[in-house]
Amino acid sequence: MSLYTLLLLFSFIVPITLSFDRRLQFYRQWPSLLPAITFVAVIYIVADVLLTNAGVWGFNEQYHSGYTLLNLPVEEWLFFFVIPYASIFLHESLILYFPKLKVSQTVSKRITISLILFFLILLAFNTGRSYSSYIFAMMILVLLLTFFDRKQVVSSYFVTFLVILIPFLIVNSILTGSFIEGEVVWYNNDENLNIRIFTIPVEDVAYAFSMILYSLLIRNFITQFWLNRRI
Repeated sequence: MSLYTLLLLFSFIVPITLSFDRRLQFYRQWPSLLPAITFVAVIYIVADVLLTNAGVWGFNEQYHSGYTLLNLPVEEWLFFFVIPYASIFLHESLILYFPKLKVSQTVSKRITISLILFFLILLAFNTGRSYSSYIFAMMILVLLLTFFDRKQVVSSYFVTFLVILIPFLIVNSILTGSFIEGEVVWYNNDENLNIRIFTIPVEDVAYAFSMILYSLLIRNFITQFWLNRRI
């Protein structure tokens, strides 16, 4: 079993097992959550294929199964389902046990507007870097979409993401070469800011933040759609 597969397996086994916990009952979110994750996965996979073919990043055959589709290892395809699922499971668990774990809507809006301006500036000065410009644009869009979310999930997500970031950094640091010889995923530093957290490109934090938040927002939109249909 490849290292990439093992990382995905260990990331997924606890969330899927505890999805049937009597108190959390996370499985009840599947009708809205799974389509949301799938929709977001398609968008990110298309971008992944394009950026891989452009040489923005690539994959070390030593650490994946060798089975590829559109130049992406099968593990990379699974990444876009496993990691959002595990992350949202952690988000919902934190909200269940710590319901006050959020910032006020006023603070949330200020943070959101500040981040939009921040990423607009970064985007303006990094249009020549493919990875940076792509993920900064994705961040701006997802932050704008939060203003249309009735549940204002971003108020809690700003806090829960700090916890989600811990397992994310552990998994991603291994993927990018910490604790192993070489790396599972390599990056062309001409296409990013060349700023690292351990061995992780700083853009990966925005990548995770946006991918998970898109899934949360779309889940909420789907849930609200079905509620409106019942009225």
